Amino acid sequence: TNKWVDLDNRGYFFTERSIIMNSGLWPFWPEATGRRWMELSMEEQRAYVMRLLDALEVTDRDKRLKVARAILYLAQGVFDECDTETDVLYWSRHNVFLLYDMGIFTALLELLSMEIDNNQACSSAVRKPAISLADSTELRVLLSIMYLMVETIRVEMEGDSPERKAAREAFKTELGSPLYNGEPFALLLFTMVTKFCSMNAPHFPMKKVLLLLWKTILFTLGGFEELQEMKVRMRELLNLPPLPEDSIKVVRNMRAASPPASAMELIEQQQQQKRGRRSRRPLVKQDSLDTYNERDPFKNDDARDEEDDPEDVDSGIEGEVDPLDRDVIIQPPPPPPPLRPPTERVSFPKGLPWAPKVREKDIEHFLETSRNKFIGFTLGNDIDTLVGLPRPIHESVKTLKQHKYVSIAEVQIKREEELQQCPMTMGEEEVEETPAEILYLGMLPSLSQYVIALLKLLLAAAPTSKAKTDSINILADVLPEEMPITVLQSMKLGIDVNRHKEIIVKAISALLLLLLKHFKLNHIYQFEYVAQHLVFANCIPLILKFFNQNIMSYISAKNSICALDFPHCVVHEMPELTAESLEAGDSNQFCWRNLFSCINLLRILNKITKWKHSRTMMLVVFKSAPILKRALKVKQAMMQLYVLKLLKIQTKYLGRQWRKSNMKTMSAIYQKVRHRLNDDWAYGNDIDARPWDFQAEECALRECIEKFNTRRYDKNQNTEFTPVDNCLQSVLGQRVDLPEDFHYSYEMWLEREVFSQPIQWEGLLQAQ
Repeated sequence: TNKWVDLDNRGYFFTERSIIMNSGLWPFWPEATGRRWMELSMEEQRAYVMRLLDALEVTDRDKRLKVARAILYLAQGVFDECDTETDVLYWSRHNVFLLYDMGIFTALLELLSMEIDNNQACSSAVRKPAISLADSTELRVLLSIMYLMVETIRVEMEGDSPERKAAREAFKTELGSPLYNGEPFALLLFTMVTKFCSMNAPHFPMKKVLLLLWKTILFTLGGFEELQEMKVRMRELLNLPPLPEDSIKVVRNMRAASPPASAMELIEQQQQQKRGRRSRRPLVKQDSLDTYNERDPFKNDDARDEEDDPEDVDSGIEGEVDPLDRDVIIQPPPPPPPLRPPTERVSFPKGLPWAPKVREKDIEHFLETSRNKFIGFTLGNDIDTLVGLPRPIHESVKTLKQHKYVSIAEVQIKREEELQQCPMTMGEEEVEETPAEILYLGMLPSLSQYVIALLKLLLAAAPTSKAKTDSINILADVLPEEMPITVLQSMKLGIDVNRHKEIIVKAISALLLLLLKHFKLNHIYQFEYVAQHLVFANCIPLILKFFNQNIMSYISAKNSICALDFPHCVVHEMPELTAESLEAGDSNQFCWRNLFSCINLLRILNKITKWKHSRTMMLVVFKSAPILKRALKVKQAMMQLYVLKLLKIQTKYLGRQWRKSNMKTMSAIYQKVRHRLNDDWAYGNDIDARPWDFQAEECALRECIEKFNTRRYDKNQNTEFTPVDNCLQSVLGQRVDLPEDFHYSYEMWLEREVFSQPIQWEGLLQAQ
């Protein structure tokens, strides 16, 4: 029988052995000879893969699809011959490296390009009233194989042989180089995204495209740990002092702050006080980390949110874990050890987690103010001359210089200013062909389209978005041809749709964050160009709209069915799915996928607003403070850190009353966020002196970005430094191509423009 296990709407695509035996591939499939794939030697496996590769080149579309499904079965680890999940993963890894070595990826890329350019499929999909899984079968099979190859080869394992390590580096270089039609592989996927969002190809499976695009960028450019290593190396090349700390390690060691106690917990604490466990002051109404006194229309109606921590419980900020909060603690997997009893104190090292930083312009501003006050004049950008200043100012400048931090971006900006001012003496800039540089060069002509398309998909996948008839349909690769007719099928489809949207949000948020971080390290103006496009495409209100929901419900969502996860579902017996089991969900207390997405979106918001006064004011105008404060309910250290960063940069603009009624939030900012020694974020003394001019600030930045792009990437520019031929004979001797009608109208032009116009010779002499 032609039996299928079609679970592609769950993120996977499985093909059983029987489809291969009945598809016309059996003459060169191992089991046709009575042998299993695992029993074959490496040479025999290569021979079978070579036959599959040859069969991919047939003109019959159906036969090509059957061969592609056979390759997919190999990439998934020939699970029908495996007894355990470990065996499936082992053989999947073995087969993927074999497929790459035999050149399967290049062949798949050609087929993918054919499917993208298949105008007939695109036009038929546009005319269809409803698009389903059946419209993207070929694309999903190809993208599934390519995703498995990229993700499997990307992950390095301890037991990898030197051949596999060499294959990994070769594949990484191949994906990041302009080998595919003169552009990196990622640009082909970006083209699919823009084509889908422009409604020209609504049948493209966007979830698979975005996942493959994210993993390709992650593989070719590197993850956060590789970014940290690259940052250290670049600082050494620029002769900058080393980083004060490893930010990844600092964040991993941070403790989450406790959310506010509920009404029941406060009653229990009062009863414990009455029993004489320890004498404490009576409960005092005080604002805590995620409650606020200002009127907020989005506030939860639950009365328990009105309650606050007692003044001496200190919300767990100092590191003590409240036993009442143990059911809301988010810790990274594996499962955490049991918490200590309340009588034991958890000891942590004293001090702030981050080393303070000072910018050079902050020192200049401090000295300028001091000289005006004590001497009456300034010395410009001089930060060394301290003559005439009192002794305390000397000590202050010494302390500031001890914590002075020069970023790579500041060096790049200074270098760019020198290149713009002295283009002749500085000469041509030598640009290193890094993967990030190659990707930026390829994305530059259509970067705004890519950014807008990604934000459109993010908006469509956001849980707060309402379905509209004119919005893009991101469910094309999750909806079946026949809609469910039973309650169980409807529940399963509902879970699949929610899971589908969560995966899209995860992929887009991770992709945008990677692009911002890598471009910022490669050159600051590349980062600013992408960030400005994000701002102009309304990324700031979009992210705030995303967080304007019950964030705890989103973090604890259970849109997954463990029984259908790969490779569990192909090795073990499939249990009977019931409405009760689907409603119960998995056993995980939190959805790590959604937590990952939330942290990424907060980091993106931080990156595009940091040191930008106009964008910070956008946060204030869009009333982000109550939305961000609700996100502090999620008891996860990294997420709380980036929420507090966003609150810190706008604290001075929220008014004295807000700061007065949110003192615990202010304390949390002080304890968790890095200090800038002369930053008066908690007071806001310079508000009146800094008017908000969004347009002027953004236009000045845009001018710097355009000068950078023109100087580095526009090779056909006509600037004032272009060589000019001022020899009369050579200029007059040049042949000029004139239009055909020139000879007919030339005499009329001479009569009208030359002979009939009096020549003012005196004016010409005065102009000289």
